[in-house]
Amino acid sequence: MGQQQLLLIVLGVIIVGIAIAVGISMFKSNAQSSNRDQVINDLNNLAAKAQQYYRKPTAMAGGGQSFAGFGLAPVDTGNGNGSYSAHFSAAPSGAAAIVGDTASNGLAPVCYIAGSGKEIGNDGVNPVKAYAIDSANSISVKVLN
Repeated sequence: MGQQQLLLIVLGVIIVGIAIAVGISMFKSNAQSSNRDQVINDLNNLAAKAQQYYRKPTAMAGGGQSFAGFGLAPVDTGNGNGSYSAHFSAAPSGAAAIVGDTASNGLAPVCYIAGSGKEIGNDGVNPVKAYAIDSANSISVKVLN
């Protein structure tokens, strides 16, 4: 084999190696993004359950315009996407401190539902994390990692 052929083989191996490295990087990024989206979807579903509890009268085993007493069923605390926990707070202390939120005005009861995914998040160390803030009239989700 001539030098030119060997050079082309080495160049081909280098290009294939770079393509594989880029493919692996894209796969990891897609897995992280997909897990974050799945956790957010689960948080929206769990927040809808909290809203349902909030709006249901106490005579029908609901909260009667309160999140007090709302909890996640054991089946709702974890799945293939991640693990979840619900916290009730009538003021920004307590459950709000768990997720680091200070935006609540403390005037209306709020239910916080925290979710932790299975993939490593943006910081490269901790898992994907997000939480839902469920108030009397709205649901909002914030991504932490």
